[in-house]
Amino acid sequence: MQVVLPVVFALCAALSNGIAVVLQRVAALSVPRSDRFRVGLMLDLLRRPAWLGGMLAVIGAAVFQAAALAGGAMSVVQPLFVVELPLALVIGSRVLHRRMPPRGWVAVACVVVGLGAAMGAASPTAGVTQAPLVRWVPALAGCGGAIVLLSAGALRRPEGRFRAGALGAAAAIAYALTAALMKSAMHTLARDGLVAFFLVWQTYAFAAVGVCALFLLENAMQAGPLVASQPALTLGDALVSLALGITLYEERVRGGWWLVPELLGTALVAFGAVALARVPLATFMAAPPPSTARAQG
Repeated sequence: MQVVLPVVFALCAALSNGIAVVLQRVAALSVPRSDRFRVGLMLDLLRRPAWLGGMLAVIGAAVFQAAALAGGAMSVVQPLFVVELPLALVIGSRVLHRRMPPRGWVAVACVVVGLGAAMGAASPTAGVTQAPLVRWVPALAGCGGAIVLLSAGALRRPEGRFRAGALGAAAAIAYALTAALMKSAMHTLARDGLVAFFLVWQTYAFAAVGVCALFLLENAMQAGPLVASQPALTLGDALVSLALGITLYEERVRGGWWLVPELLGTALVAFGAVALARVPLATFMAAPPPSTARAQG
């Protein structure tokens, strides 16, 4: 039960995020078209039940993720979020009445099978519930430095695949760091109560880094094709979360010959993520909505 509940909560979070993506796309397609940003856009969206439902789904996803991290290991919870894109596309194909091509279903199967194989081979186990400051300092410095370097490198290049991939990788690191900070804050909440939750620095840090992650993701989506940013985001979040779980919380995964199926499973997930990002439905859902198209010149 100690392992099952975090897995269920993590999958519910991925499902909620997938629903949010679809509902927000539905709402964006329903607002009046414009070639420039409009002050009234948010008022238009607030009147759309789909947009409000998407916001509720985002909140639900955050609650489910917090619950999963409070009771489970990062190396178990975070990799499960790779199913978010397959879930969003499956839901989107029904809601948006757009057919998922056969290669899309094959890619979904690759992600699911690869994830199962990698997780089964790794067999992650939980470690400690809190990390000392001496571990946080290098983790924060390393993740922060990598985010800055990737972002700076992206800004030096014109919009395109490299820029989208670099920003996607930066967003992945930020999301993984957010999860690590959230895990610490949630354990404080569960152990010491609400007052203590608002007194620890991790609470404010995960909120700030989470906003940064969302900002980087939005820029990655606008900088280039989804096939460049999505694989970096999908695999980056899972791998960095695994590294943070091991270094911060003393979580363990199997090594030795188990590395072979782990790497094969990871490669299958990567193949599926790239293939899904090429599906026309994924491109349609990731494209800027017509109501928020940038002005020319």
